[in-house]
Amino acid sequence: MKEIRKGTQAVWAGEKDSLAFGATQVPVVHSVSFGYDDMDEWYDVAIGQKQGHIYGRNTNPTVQAFEEKIRILEGAEAATSFSTGMAAISNTLATFLAPGDRVVSIKDTYGGTNKIFTEFLPRQKVEVVLCETGNHQAIEAEVAKGCKVLYLETPTNPTVKITDIKRMAAAAKRVGAIVIVDNTFATPINQQPLVLGADLVIHSATKFLGGHADALGGSLCGSKELVEQVYHYREINGATLDPMAAYLLLRGMKTLKLRVEKQCENALSVAKFLQTKEMVEEVFYPGLDSHPGHEIASEQMTNFGGMLSFSVKGGVETLRLLLPKLKYANRAANLGSVETIVGPTRTTSHVECTPEERAAMGIPEGLIRYSAGIEDLEDLIEDLEQAFQSLPKQLLANG
Repeated sequence: MKEIRKGTQAVWAGEKDSLAFGATQVPVVHSVSFGYDDMDEWYDVAIGQKQGHIYGRNTNPTVQAFEEKIRILEGAEAATSFSTGMAAISNTLATFLAPGDRVVSIKDTYGGTNKIFTEFLPRQKVEVVLCETGNHQAIEAEVAKGCKVLYLETPTNPTVKITDIKRMAAAAKRVGAIVIVDNTFATPINQQPLVLGADLVIHSATKFLGGHADALGGSLCGSKELVEQVYHYREINGATLDPMAAYLLLRGMKTLKLRVEKQCENALSVAKFLQTKEMVEEVFYPGLDSHPGHEIASEQMTNFGGMLSFSVKGGVETLRLLLPKLKYANRAANLGSVETIVGPTRTTSHVECTPEERAAMGIPEGLIRYSAGIEDLEDLIEDLEQAFQSLPKQLLANG
C-alpha cells in the first residue's frame, strides 16, 4: 500500500474510529467512567482482551485519537500520552531506571530534563553520566562502559545543538541500552528518530504539535513492548492527558506540516538576518553553514526547525532593552506556537538552573531563545530591525 504523506497524515490520521453521530470531527468525551451491562465484556476490556474504555485515568476516546495520530506520524507501533511533556520524560525515565542502573545523556538537555539527571535520579541511586553535546566519541565511550538508557535531545533546547542519532543508537545497541530521543524541536515533520535507530520518541505536545499555546500535553511513541511498560507506569501514577487538551492538540496537529514548513522558512531567514547585526555575538541555528551540527542535521533532518537562539553584546542589559521593543513576538516561556515567541533562557528553558549551571552548559545570560511563528517574514525582519535600532546609542557604541 502506498505510504500516506505527512501533511495528509496530520489531517486524517487516527480520527476515523473516534467519530460519532456522523460528525467529521473527534468529539470531546468528558466522561470519567465507561459503563457495561455485560459483566464478561467489562472484564475482557478491563484486562485488555477487548478494545474499550473503563476509566479516564487509563484511557479515553479523545485521548486515544491523539495518541493514534502521533503514532502514525512517527511511524511507531504504539503510543501513549501524558499531561505534559515533562510528565512524558519523567514517567519514561522512571519506568526504565532503578537504583544501580546507569543512564548516559548530554549536558545540553532542556532545563527540566537536566534537573531530573542532576537532582532527582541521583537521589534514587541511579548513576548519571552527562557528556559534552556533539562529542560523539565521548558519548560512545561512556555507552560502551554499559548503560540501561541513552537519552538524547536533538536539536537541543535552547542552543539547538545536534547529535547523530543513527551513530549513537548503534553504540547503544551494542550494549543493549534503550535509546530515547526528545523530538520536540524537530517534530515528526522534520525528523524520524525511530527510522534512525531510536527505541522511543518523546514530544512535549504543548509546543509544535499543538501549535496554538492553549493546551498542555506529552507523548511517547515506539515499540509496543516498551510503550506498554511506560503506559502501565503512567496509568498507575496518574499523569493523564485531559480529553479537552487532547482535542485541542488534535485540532492543532491538522496544520502541523503547514505551520512547521513556514516556521522553518522564517527561522532560517531570521537567523541569517541576525548574523548581520553588530550587537549580535553569535547565532545558533542548524540551518546555517556555520553551525557545528549543520552537516549531521542535513543528513538526519528534512528541514532545520523553527527554533533558533542568539546571544547579544551587553548581555542582560541589552536583552532588557531589546525584547520589549518587539511588536510581533510574545515574551513568554513557550515555543512552537503560530505566534513568534522570544525570551531569555534564564527565564524560559533553564530558569530552574543557577547562573553557574547555565554557564557550565555554555548558556550565556544574554542568550535569547527565538521561536519563529508563521507571520509574514518581512514583518518579522522589520520588527527585529526597529528593535535593534531602538537600542541607546551609547549601548550600540560600546558594542
